[in-house]
Amino acid sequence: MKRIAIAIAALAAVLVLGMTGPAAAEPLKLRVSWSTTPSHITPLLPEIPKEVYRHWGKSYVIEPQFIRGSGPMLTALAADESEIAGFGYQSFALAVINAKLDVRGFVGMFASKEPNADNGFWVRADSGIQKIEDLKGKRTAVNARGSGVDASLRKMLRDHRLEDGRDYQIVEVAFSNMLANLDQGKVDLAFLTLPFSLKAEANPKFRQLFTMRDALGPNETVVWGAKAGFIARNRAALVDMIEDNIRARAWLSDPKNHETVLNILAKVTKIPAETYRGWAFTEKDTYRSKDATFDPTLLQKNIDDLHKEGVIPATIEVAKYADLSLVEEAKKRLGM
Repeated sequence: MKRIAIAIAALAAVLVLGMTGPAAAEPLKLRVSWSTTPSHITPLLPEIPKEVYRHWGKSYVIEPQFIRGSGPMLTALAADESEIAGFGYQSFALAVINAKLDVRGFVGMFASKEPNADNGFWVRADSGIQKIEDLKGKRTAVNARGSGVDASLRKMLRDHRLEDGRDYQIVEVAFSNMLANLDQGKVDLAFLTLPFSLKAEANPKFRQLFTMRDALGPNETVVWGAKAGFIARNRAALVDMIEDNIRARAWLSDPKNHETVLNILAKVTKIPAETYRGWAFTEKDTYRSKDATFDPTLLQKNIDDLHKEGVIPATIEVAKYADLSLVEEAKKRLGM
C-alpha cells in the first residue's frame, strides 16, 4: 500500500508540474505610463478587440498607469514602479544625465510633425499678451516639470531672454484642467492638448500664442523607454507587444472602425464621443508612426537644441540609447 501511495503521489506531482510549467507561466505585466489620450494610446489598449491584440494575456498584459508628465514618469521608472515610461526629449536625456540609468528608447509613441496637428500654448484674448516678451511676470502652466511641454516652454522663453524663476513663474496643472485654469485667470498661459485646444479654437475668448513646433521644430514628442536589462530579459514578450501595437495603430486609424473608436474614447475619458468625431486618429490628430518607430536623428536634434539653450545640463548620444531592433523584428513578422 505504501508503494502504491508513493506512486500516486509521484503521478500527481508530474500532473501538477505539467499544469504549472512554462506553458502555464503568467504573462509579463507591463506597467506603461501615459499622461493624455488619444495622444497616448496606452489607456485605450485594454478596450481594443483581442483579435487585434493577439498576444495580450498570453505573453504579456499592459497595465496603463496615469502619470501627469514625462518627468514624473522618469521617477517612476527609476524606482521600478513602471516598466515602460513615456519619455519626452527632456526626460529621456535626464534619465541618462541625472538619473544615471541605462535606458533604451524602443518604440515611437507620438511626434509633432507635418501635416498633423501641433499642440500649443494659449492665452486669454483680453490678457494683453501679444508676444512672448509679454509673458514677463506672468504665470505659465505645464503638465509637469521635466516634461516635453516644460522643455518647449522654457526653450521658447529663453529664446526671448526670459528665465524661469526670474522673469516668469511655472505652475503644474493637469492637462484636463488647463483650459479651466486659463479661463478663470489662475494662469496666464496654458498648454492645450486635443480636444481642449478645439474648444479654445472655437471660443473668441482664447488665442494661441505659439506651438511646440514653434519652439523646437518637428520633434519626437514621446518615445517609450525602459531599462536595458529589462528589455534584454523580456525581449520576446516585448516584441509580441510591439507587433500587437502596430496592428492596433492600423485598427485605430481605419475609418470603418471610427464609431467603435469614438465609443472607446468616450468610455476611457468620460468625455462625449462626439467630442472626438472627425479628428481623432486622422491627420487632424497627433502624428503616430504606422510602424511604431521613431527617428533617432530628430530626437538627437531635439535634445541638442535643449542643451544649447541651457534647458538641460548636457546632451547625450541618442544612438547609444535607442534600440529599434525590437520594432524591426515585429515588422518582419507583419511583412512590413
